[in-house]
Amino acid sequence: MDEYRKTNLANWDERVAGHMAPDGYGVDQFIENPTRITSVVQHDAAKIGDVSGLTLLHSQCHIGTDTLSWARLGATVTGLDFSPKAIDAARGIAARSGLDATFVETELYDAPEHISGTFDLVYTSVGAICWMPDLTKWAQILAGFVKPGGRFWIRDSHPALMALDDTRDDEQLVVRFPYFHQATPINFPDEASYLGSATLENKDSYSWAHSIADVITALMDAGLTLERVEEYKHLDWQFLPFMEKQEDETWVLPEAIRDNVPMQFSILSKKPGAESK
Repeated sequence: MDEYRKTNLANWDERVAGHMAPDGYGVDQFIENPTRITSVVQHDAAKIGDVSGLTLLHSQCHIGTDTLSWARLGATVTGLDFSPKAIDAARGIAARSGLDATFVETELYDAPEHISGTFDLVYTSVGAICWMPDLTKWAQILAGFVKPGGRFWIRDSHPALMALDDTRDDEQLVVRFPYFHQATPINFPDEASYLGSATLENKDSYSWAHSIADVITALMDAGLTLERVEEYKHLDWQFLPFMEKQEDETWVLPEAIRDNVPMQFSILSKKPGAESK
């Protein structure tokens, strides 16, 4: 692991305590309510369909609330993450929720050394690929975990959105960061995480831009066939100061500029071969 990702690991390890806190991921509510499904998985399940009886691998699962939501929907789940503190938290939430799940501590690029077999559905969601310096290798590894006939899903922040200046409060959409990938990552020092009020001592983190073409090409080159590509006007958190919160807890741009830039994208793809379950 290089110095950039070592810095990211320290940053993500420290985020766990804040995300487990009452103003974080709503962990206590998740444990106490056996029917609770995270809003992220509610959205994605409507697109993916029934997962009952399917095996599911969740990449970069963090503290596992999304992973365990898939378990509540009937999947046999495995989550992977490079943060030992996140994996410990995920295992604890699973135990307290009475849910069966496997959580594996591994850096994504090392995952084939720690996880065996293939899965009906490989799942990755919001806020994942910006931490990956090599998207071609990312796609090859995750596609390798998809069974013939199985599917791969990604929903993430749109790279057009991530290129914007997120400090402006004047409702102006101004490009500040690269849209296209660069070998040298961008440092985003921040004393707070995207959720919860906890402060961070390890405030530095490094991320990489990947265009939509980068993502699609990487998946196709890895042997997956595209089934559906979508773009969305909503986001799961407040990225820009002037975004507005909706009744369903998602965030959108003011109506006058809502159509000016996409907030997220999703891709559903399939591995050719015998039909999975």
